[in-house]
Amino acid sequence: MGITKYNGVIFIMQNLQQNIRHTVVYLIPFLWFVIFLLVPFLFVVGISFTLPADGTPPVTALLNYTDQTLYFTFYLRNYIELVHYNLIFVSLFNSLKVAFITTLLCILIGYPMALALSRAKKNTQIIFLILIVIPYWTSFLLRTYAWVTLLGNHTLNKFLMDLGLPSMALLYNDFSMYLGMVYCYLPFLVLPLYSTLIKIDPILYDAAEDLGSKPVNSFFKITLPLSMPGLIAGSLLIFIPAVGEVVVPQIMGGMNSLMIGNIIWEEFFTSNNWGMAATISVVLIIILVLPILWMQRIQTKKTFV
Repeated sequence: MGITKYNGVIFIMQNLQQNIRHTVVYLIPFLWFVIFLLVPFLFVVGISFTLPADGTPPVTALLNYTDQTLYFTFYLRNYIELVHYNLIFVSLFNSLKVAFITTLLCILIGYPMALALSRAKKNTQIIFLILIVIPYWTSFLLRTYAWVTLLGNHTLNKFLMDLGLPSMALLYNDFSMYLGMVYCYLPFLVLPLYSTLIKIDPILYDAAEDLGSKPVNSFFKITLPLSMPGLIAGSLLIFIPAVGEVVVPQIMGGMNSLMIGNIIWEEFFTSNNWGMAATISVVLIIILVLPILWMQRIQTKKTFV
């Protein structure tokens, strides 16, 4: 009887320790999400309900303590003005367009790269993965300015003119902007797509070949469907930050590249209107979260089907 009770206590203690370990494992990412994502977002939401004011920070207070009473004061003026802020809609449409084209170009260039990389020898894979990652050890800003120097009149353009070709505008236009965007964001598609492609079992291709399937059919029936998780993840990793991109359009796109990120920057640093900048940011975040939730819902349905 005593041995049975002792074994029961040990079993309970083991289950308790296992539950504690599971709780700690889930608690760490949860706290990271709350501290570094949710709390800053709530601060931005709070600032969006303020008005410009003298002081630091240059916004009205949300909480006021007067006559031993705590008041919560918020204003909807920023959201009302946003509806009539035509430049916002123009810049938002342009940002979504640039992000979509950038994502599409990265898919067209990055998919063949990831596919070839996944089918190369192991040593070759390591070498090319290092070559893809090495440029990103340097500053994002320095890499962008390096392209400005390369596409300037005294480097690549001069070389083309020395070959007898006419002078071409390679900088401060859509070409240079998309070139810079693709260069900066391409690894965000190649790496997750590569990690998905190398997990595809080669036996599937052998079976398809034995059944008389052509390489093109095998690609559309096997490779593309099984690589969709990596393709979707990479596309989201490109599209979401590309919408709010500031550096590349500002430096390589010229004055005609009006992006929503530039509007937020101007409102925050030039106009010192933190409330409007926060309002635009909140609306932008909501717009970007919707496709993520939609894709998550689709993935969940596929999992349970």
